[in-house]
Amino acid sequence: MSSHPVHGRTFTQDARRAQIVEATIETLAEVGYTKTSFTAICRHAQLSSTGLITYHFTGKPQLLREVTRSILEKARAARTRRIAQETTHRGKLRAYITSHFDFMACYPAHARALTEIVELVRERRASGLDDLARSALSVEGLVVLLEEGCRAGEFRICDPRVFALAVQGAIDNVVRHHQLFPAADLGSRARELADIFDRCTQPV
Repeated sequence: MSSHPVHGRTFTQDARRAQIVEATIETLAEVGYTKTSFTAICRHAQLSSTGLITYHFTGKPQLLREVTRSILEKARAARTRRIAQETTHRGKLRAYITSHFDFMACYPAHARALTEIVELVRERRASGLDDLARSALSVEGLVVLLEEGCRAGEFRICDPRVFALAVQGAIDNVVRHHQLFPAADLGSRARELADIFDRCTQPV
């Protein structure tokens, strides 16, 4: 069966790109950015030559952009599905918080790879990824959720943006701690964090 072009590439080429992206995620998660060479990625992807990577990606920055985009897309899709299942804003806030940990439990390599990339940008060790890192750290969707909850009378929050930053900061720190000390139960931490912020938003 012949391959047909998709966005200027064939299905076979798209499949190869996806294979390289997944191998890069696994390599980042396993050995970190500094040891994530094209040679290491080749081993994970079981490719015969690094030339198969450079055929699809001009260099490491372009590859990292595609890796970041792929992870964020997967995480957002999972979070959106989870939030959509809730009918109240309180339920949606809980879903927003716990969905981060659900994603980490389902895709641990993706979560670790994204953490590695965000740290790279923060430390200015990678260029051309600032917009994607900002997207990964954005709380705009959460701010909207909180503002809607306030208007509906479900939340008592003075400044939704500050509260959103506090929620996201807590999530990021718990995720980082779990990556360092993975023995802790991730599900119980997610529930406890959701309970904390649920109590903080209770209307008078």
